[in-house]
Amino acid sequence: MATLLFFFLFFSNFTLLLALSSDQTLKTFIFRVDFESKPTIFPTHYHWYTSEFADPIHILHVYDTVFHGFSASVTPDHASYLSKHPSVLYVFEDRRRQLHTTRSPQFLGLRNQHGLWSESDYGSDVIIGVFDTGIWPEHRSFSDVNLGPVPARWKGICQAGVKFSPRNCNKKLIGARFFMKGHEAVASAGPISGINETIEFKSPRDADGHGTHTASTAAGRHSFGASMSGYAPGIAKGVAPKARLAAYKVCWKNSGCFDSDILAAFDAAVNDGVDVISISIGGGDGISSPYYLDPIAIGSYGAVSRGVVVSSSAGNDGPNLMSVTNLAPWVVTVGAGTIDRNFPANVILGNGRRLSGVSLYSGVPLNGKMFPLVYPGKSGVLSTSLCMENSLDPNMVRGKIVICDRGSSPRVAKGLVVKKAGGLAMILANGISNGEGLVGDAHLLPACAVGSDEGDAVKAYISSTPNPTATIDFKGTVIGIKPAPVVASFSGRGPNGLNPEILKPDLIAPGVNILAGWTNAVGPSGLDSDTRRTEFNILSGTSMACPHVSGAAALLKSAHPDWSPAAIRSAMMTTANTFNNLNRPMTDEATGKASTPYDFGAGHLNLDRAMDPGLVYDITNNDYVNFLCGIGYSAQAIQVITRSPVTCPAKRPLPGNLNYPSIAALFPSSFVGTSSKAFIRTVTNVGQPNAVYRPRIEAPKGTSVAVKPARLVFNQGVKKQSYIVTITADTRNLVLDDSGAAFGSISWSDGTHVVRSPIMVTQIEPL
Repeated sequence: MATLLFFFLFFSNFTLLLALSSDQTLKTFIFRVDFESKPTIFPTHYHWYTSEFADPIHILHVYDTVFHGFSASVTPDHASYLSKHPSVLYVFEDRRRQLHTTRSPQFLGLRNQHGLWSESDYGSDVIIGVFDTGIWPEHRSFSDVNLGPVPARWKGICQAGVKFSPRNCNKKLIGARFFMKGHEAVASAGPISGINETIEFKSPRDADGHGTHTASTAAGRHSFGASMSGYAPGIAKGVAPKARLAAYKVCWKNSGCFDSDILAAFDAAVNDGVDVISISIGGGDGISSPYYLDPIAIGSYGAVSRGVVVSSSAGNDGPNLMSVTNLAPWVVTVGAGTIDRNFPANVILGNGRRLSGVSLYSGVPLNGKMFPLVYPGKSGVLSTSLCMENSLDPNMVRGKIVICDRGSSPRVAKGLVVKKAGGLAMILANGISNGEGLVGDAHLLPACAVGSDEGDAVKAYISSTPNPTATIDFKGTVIGIKPAPVVASFSGRGPNGLNPEILKPDLIAPGVNILAGWTNAVGPSGLDSDTRRTEFNILSGTSMACPHVSGAAALLKSAHPDWSPAAIRSAMMTTANTFNNLNRPMTDEATGKASTPYDFGAGHLNLDRAMDPGLVYDITNNDYVNFLCGIGYSAQAIQVITRSPVTCPAKRPLPGNLNYPSIAALFPSSFVGTSSKAFIRTVTNVGQPNAVYRPRIEAPKGTSVAVKPARLVFNQGVKKQSYIVTITADTRNLVLDDSGAAFGSISWSDGTHVVRSPIMVTQIEPL
């Protein structure tokens, strides 16, 4: 009777609320519900939600694995009202996310017929779930030739839809789903017609290309004779060629990805039985939400807590500080670096000067002929300098090479604007924010990208002569580039904007000019007007770096099935390279100067070494709960993430003591004098049972670092050892770099293994 009375009062108040509502605009909200509050009269949570919360609203997704609750389209006032329901823990509005857009496996330390790429079946028992724009299933990267049976534990499906049927799956692509309810509930995104190839497929089929590219990067089969219109010729292959793939289409061409759909994909993927989730998606608004309001962080926690490794992209808003995204300490956050292959093109000015750039243009070359050169931006009109749509005067650019400034519109789209206005070719010039970082593009007309300095040189030349001329010389594919890797200028940088105690990104991987599979629904430029078709494409972004780590995690999971997600991340971080192929410290593409852990985290992935790391830093679910308590989250906020009620310790844990493979010491900026911070870490021996490790310390400038004990002794009965690091800083002598931090490291070695962790010291304003 009490329950029925509550229902009557609830819906009576609901009716009154609708009558008084000031905002009747329907929006999608995600409702986190206390799983244990369901009255016993309801057989399932779905019945409870639809009975108590839904009428007259429409529920989009019900979540019951990595998250408990539902998403629905309601008015903001109604959402506010429902948030007061005693069983509703939190309510947050659905957000739109953006995609963070094979020589690279060898560059990770993998060698044919050796180690993880041997003739064994490493990876064939591991399933990678790729959250992206879907997949082009007929691509030969997804062939199942010579693959054994699908792992018996797989519970997923091959969801039928437009131009996609269960027959499109095989022993390689073992599952495919699509999620669109959240997308279609947003008026600005609009319904998906799913009929016309130039629009979208209402199915797992990839109309964009991004999903096919990331999936084949992670686990594409060996494809001989691969190239992108002659560029990067050779054998294309993913990092884990024998791993199984499951595609979860959560992103839609030209309209992004919505949290409600992403969360539903996490639910499905974990239930299906994936071992690794690869998600090259992040916030499109530049804002990092608290973990309990971030569905990617929440879904990732639910996956990691069940043993699934989650690899995520760090974002493409570098080189700005604090631009790294996907900050949750339970995910692997991956930045981007270059590899030792490039696609050079030279701009040759009328005065004989040659300027270096890059291009993937594959059409008719200019053959050394000089043409008039013009910079529309001399007019001072921003839209013309950026070569925005309809901004160029055909009388000014016809038959000429046009300089366009980078920014505000897609790089290749600028060339299309030039072409439509009658321009002959384009020089795409970086601004100061992009520095000297360059990526190749499959341009629709002869075009070359140049760095900020070269762009200024071209503009200065135009101003210095009445009849400026130039040509572009395309050099094709060049390998053996040095130095490499270099941190990509666009790669998201630290510090961690939510919790600087956790250094992010975790590491970097190849993310510049990566050759991988492509959809047959759109040309290599991604523009609907591009009628070219190519089996493979070359893209850049942390989107491309993330699946390298996803594939690496699959191989490590196959080799070490008992390792936790934290142990796998630790193995990759503590064995990462911080030196380039000149055996010098890695540099930053944006500045040419030495890069730091804010740029590359622990370093560049070296999978061959990660196979045998010696020691790992493991982290349990309870450790993550203590971390969340330590950063001040309430028990209710933590339950939104963990699903289960929690009780924080009476003494607030120190967030810096999370057993992370890096250490960040934060000193108050207002303090002057000497201060010390102590951190405890625990390592697990995964190498030879009998081993003795000793530390080597590189103290950040202006600090002293002490470690106790002075050695870690392991044997058959002792597999775990803890140590304390004490960092003492005299703030009067602390030497901070331009980012406001000082960096060092601690490396444990037994003579065979080197287990390295970065140390960061900075001063911050107290809360």
